[in-house]
Amino acid sequence: MANLSSQQFLEFDQVKNGVIVLKNKTLRAVLMVSSLNFSLKSEEEQSAIIYQFQSFLNSLDFQCQIIVQSRKTNITGYFDKLKKLETKQENELLKIQTSEYRKFIEGLVENETIMRKTFFVVIPYSLGETETENTNNKGFFNKVFQKTNLSEINEENFKRCRNQLWQRMEFVAIGLRRCDLSTTPLTTPELIELLWSWNHPKEAEVGYYPEILPELIK
Repeated sequence: MANLSSQQFLEFDQVKNGVIVLKNKTLRAVLMVSSLNFSLKSEEEQSAIIYQFQSFLNSLDFQCQIIVQSRKTNITGYFDKLKKLETKQENELLKIQTSEYRKFIEGLVENETIMRKTFFVVIPYSLGETETENTNNKGFFNKVFQKTNLSEINEENFKRCRNQLWQRMEFVAIGLRRCDLSTTPLTTPELIELLWSWNHPKEAEVGYYPEILPELIK
């Protein structure tokens, strides 16, 4: 049996202009979403947030996916800074306090796993939706029997789909903003890092990320 590249098993084809292009020629954009401490809110605030989130979900006329990424917190760099600060400290008392603080944090991390959670919303769009929109006035049978060639997506189609995708992203961002959540769209390098970390979780947890070649950033 011939050796197959691991890339052949991945669902995405390329990342360009802040958009993930899947092998079936559908597009995906990713919004990173902030978090809030719901338990610290008053009952009135909690009810308002729940109501706003329900209204946001009911207002969607397209599918989207909510992803929670959990990673062990890597604070090796923080320990290195503390060691340097301890070495350079001229005041003996402050030097001892810095050393004790560093040892306390190291012991805390050894005994407890500190997790960091990041929240994302994945928003889809496909060339087929654009083609359907273009045939809204061509009659019922034309829309039903229309065949969309998803194997071809030229630059013009990509730009048109991306514009529609960005409108969806703005709609989602506004809806989440009403829930006291801020959002930011991931750029091409950030999308590449996210996809890489998703497929290499152990390396990502220790803070290793490969260098992204300039020619891959579009």
